[in-house]
Amino acid sequence: MPPTEPLILICQGTSGLSAGADEVVQVLEQELGKHPDVKYKLKRVGDRGLFKDPLLDIVMPDGSRTTYEKVSPDRIPAIVEQHLIGGNPIEELVASEDYTNFFSGQERIVLKNCGEIDPEDIQDYIHAGGFSALRKALNMSPEQVIDEVKNSGIRGRGGAGFPAGVKWGFAKKAAGDKKYLICNADEGDPGAFMDRSVLEGDPFSVIEGMLIAGYAIGASEGIVYVRAEYPLAITRILKAIEQCKEAGYLGENILDSGFSFDIRIKEGAGAFVCGEETALLASIEGERGMPRPRPPFPANKGLWGCPTIINNVETLANIPHIINNGADWYKAIGTDKSTGTKVFALAGRVKNTGLVEVPMGTTLRDVIFGPGGGMAKKRLSFKAVQIGGPSGGCLPESLLDTSIDYESITETGAIMGSGGLVVMDESSCMVDIARFFLNFTVKESCGKCVPCRAGLKKMLDILERIAQGEGTSGDLEKLQRLSLAIKDTALCGLGNTAPNPILTTLKYFRDEYEAHINEKTCPASVCLDLIKFEVDEETCTMCGKCYKACPSEAVIWEKKQKAKIDLDKCIKCRACIAACDYRAIN
Repeated sequence: MPPTEPLILICQGTSGLSAGADEVVQVLEQELGKHPDVKYKLKRVGDRGLFKDPLLDIVMPDGSRTTYEKVSPDRIPAIVEQHLIGGNPIEELVASEDYTNFFSGQERIVLKNCGEIDPEDIQDYIHAGGFSALRKALNMSPEQVIDEVKNSGIRGRGGAGFPAGVKWGFAKKAAGDKKYLICNADEGDPGAFMDRSVLEGDPFSVIEGMLIAGYAIGASEGIVYVRAEYPLAITRILKAIEQCKEAGYLGENILDSGFSFDIRIKEGAGAFVCGEETALLASIEGERGMPRPRPPFPANKGLWGCPTIINNVETLANIPHIINNGADWYKAIGTDKSTGTKVFALAGRVKNTGLVEVPMGTTLRDVIFGPGGGMAKKRLSFKAVQIGGPSGGCLPESLLDTSIDYESITETGAIMGSGGLVVMDESSCMVDIARFFLNFTVKESCGKCVPCRAGLKKMLDILERIAQGEGTSGDLEKLQRLSLAIKDTALCGLGNTAPNPILTTLKYFRDEYEAHINEKTCPASVCLDLIKFEVDEETCTMCGKCYKACPSEAVIWEKKQKAKIDLDKCIKCRACIAACDYRAIN
């Protein structure tokens, strides 16, 4: 329904605020203060997902909507005068075609309200249909709610992909007077920001999902386990909890239904291993976050020995939509075995970075070259995409048409994970990428089991030697054997999946490993010990970019002349390599 007066939306999630959205709002209010006769409504919303912040929308009473991207404070006076007062959008400031293309290929369910509602105003959420699913669920029996979730086919979006309704059913049947519902917002994958964005942009949907899940399994207490590095997300979820209590959606006898439920926050210290269910439980109980053997599974014996369900943010944010629209509606989206949509954090060397939500069954190519817009540098071709974070795998161009569903991704040797997609071009070294992710899991290992504690460190040592040009002919077989042994014997999911980046790069990019070992060269010019820092005269275009980028004046260049490098001055910072679009530096 169009507003009766101009509506101004400004994205103020972490991305928006880091880009200066607060200052934009201050200047906007100052400028509008000069025109007391101008009626308007200003709404602070969460980030919409595309990193072209600050984003500012103006919705006029006639329903017309204009989005401005990368808005700087100095642009505000013109926007106020020409658009808000004059009614004429400033075309040169309007969001580019990339903005339109980014959202046109998506189907937003979880992200539907992000960038549209005020995350700190419960009335705005209710106006958008919020809590109607809770009211509907409270008029159903717990068993009916569980059946609806089961029939929808939704699988946990935290990584393993276990059917959510089946898990709920286990907890419902488990013996125990006290049961718990935990929202796992401990998002630790490098490059992942899905949970943070949802909590910042639409915290009420997560709370509503928790309420429905708690009602279904018979829990009276919910806990949001969120890493302390997410201060804005924590602030907004806490405000949302308080407003829900004041409005009667949390506490005793919710909506006169006889159902009582409360939620509290537990801030995690940022340990990656605490994303694993049993380590998370140990952390909440005040112990060191270390995994426990399973069975028993948390649904039967979890927090303080009580039946416990752990779902991540994305899973719970889907639940209100499933209850409102029905299982058949949800099943019609995606594939037979992987229903619904999936949210991805698209990052790396791709033109448009941000949050993308697409139906399951969409191909990797459709995401990267659709909403993603293709490669950031057109002269550099696509090389690989890392899916599933440090526990996932690197897939080559030949697998770009792989369907995004649990079975298809697993067949490649990668995993769906929580939803990280890191795109790499031909300037990326796959040995270095494997080393980066393995270094991360080595540091984040809790050290409880030998395969993870000792095995991953041994693999990292081998990768370090290969990257330094000291690899031997037997190293690749050692990496393969160690990877398979660790996958089979590690205690928890972190150890079981940590070798995936090694196995997939060995499978799809073995030639790069062999070049490092046999030829003592890094084809991507990344591994410093193997770079000669010489200009290839046949490839050099005499553009001078390397000369301008060099901080140590080691590049010798004049107009219409080939560049040269003074090795005595060269500090091997790789600035020249990064600046050269033609890969003319070896």
